[in-house]
Amino acid sequence: MATLLVVDDEPNVAYSITECFSSKSLKVISAGTAREGIELVGQMRPDVVILDVRLPDLSGLEAYDRIRAIDSRLPVIMLTAFARPETAIEAIQRGAYEYLLKPVEFARLRDVVGKALAVSRFSRVPAVLADASAASVSADRIIGRSAAMQEVYKTIGRVAGQDATVLILGESGTGKELVARALYHYSKRNKEPFLAINCAALPESLLESELFGHERGAFTGADQRRIGKFEQLNGGTIFLDEIGDMTAATQAKALRLLQQQQFERIGGNVTITTDVRIVAATNKDLPRLVERGKFRADLYYRLSGFTVLLPPLRERREDIAVLTDHFVELYNQDLGKNIRSIMPEVRDILERHSWPGNIREFQSAIQYAIVHATGDVLTPDFLPRSCLGEPGIAETGDLTQIVAQLLAEGQTDIYHRVGTVVDRIVLQEVLRHVDGHQQKAAELLGISRMTLRSKLRALGLAQERPQVG
Repeated sequence: MATLLVVDDEPNVAYSITECFSSKSLKVISAGTAREGIELVGQMRPDVVILDVRLPDLSGLEAYDRIRAIDSRLPVIMLTAFARPETAIEAIQRGAYEYLLKPVEFARLRDVVGKALAVSRFSRVPAVLADASAASVSADRIIGRSAAMQEVYKTIGRVAGQDATVLILGESGTGKELVARALYHYSKRNKEPFLAINCAALPESLLESELFGHERGAFTGADQRRIGKFEQLNGGTIFLDEIGDMTAATQAKALRLLQQQQFERIGGNVTITTDVRIVAATNKDLPRLVERGKFRADLYYRLSGFTVLLPPLRERREDIAVLTDHFVELYNQDLGKNIRSIMPEVRDILERHSWPGNIREFQSAIQYAIVHATGDVLTPDFLPRSCLGEPGIAETGDLTQIVAQLLAEGQTDIYHRVGTVVDRIVLQEVLRHVDGHQQKAAELLGISRMTLRSKLRALGLAQERPQVG
């Protein structure tokens, strides 16, 4: 269970945040003074801290420095009722995760805390190789004994400690983020912050501002200076996922950063020097993008000095057995199930399937099967239809045929069954089209991202934990 610490001398604020966030998966503790909060950080090792700027015994910034002295990777969200731009800038420059104003907008706070918890998990929960001694329920493991995965392990071992830029290549769902976390875990910077940014998830202007920051008045709505992640994460590691989606302007700034560790904020002329290790990843064919003029050749050469190539699951089928055992054990624990054995037919089906969604699709299929399993034996009946190769809309193009088949079987919940089939195929095809990007998928589907995630969870397609591959 994750822990959120609230340090605020206003009891109503602490109470409201506690009521808002307390759940089976998140414990909320609170402190009314800076010194009490600092002591709790040392004792309880919370995953995220919400820290008021004005406290009765110490300033929030002083308390922040003492908290970060205890744990430099701990995400700290700062709150204040006194909106002084200088304080916000100084807090972010020192490495605060976010700076929010009171009265708190709880929708915004939920979003920020959720992202901070993810960052905390990435930094704290090690991503380790399958045979590492640290591999346990408290670690995310990269699974695979095939020759292709042995090469991946060797490459990680060679480059993790080099403090050099690394490019991770692989299809969607192969586990690129987990490899990035392993590179961080085995690096010399593993005591400093780690942050993942999806370059495809943000519009060009927002991505450039997120990475490099901006000066007040740089563009409409820039009412104060913003400190970018490259400046904020000085000494740490940043993972740029989907770097193939970066625009030309952002590519140019990223190239300079790689060459000189220098940049300017948007709208500024002051050169800022930083020290950040970059790990990048993409499922795109970067050499082809370079040929088409869509990606800078000089940036590609800078990024690809050290490359980790992740094989698709269809090219390492010998790993499917161990992956099956791993995910069955994982979801037995997570879902409170007790699957003791797996029928040989299930293993045959899993090994024959092409797995276009790779480890992400495989993990979702096992999760779906465990959710729907009754008894302690995993049988083919519990697997998703996509694994069984049964005719569906995508294969037959005839919804009438499916309805007729259900009628012939004497089914009495035809509307629900057909709706489930439609949802599964539509969502999988749209997500495949956008390489798993949920915001883009929601826009194409004409639904909210929250609705999409709810449907994915209902269908057993949701990715609740970082993928393993």
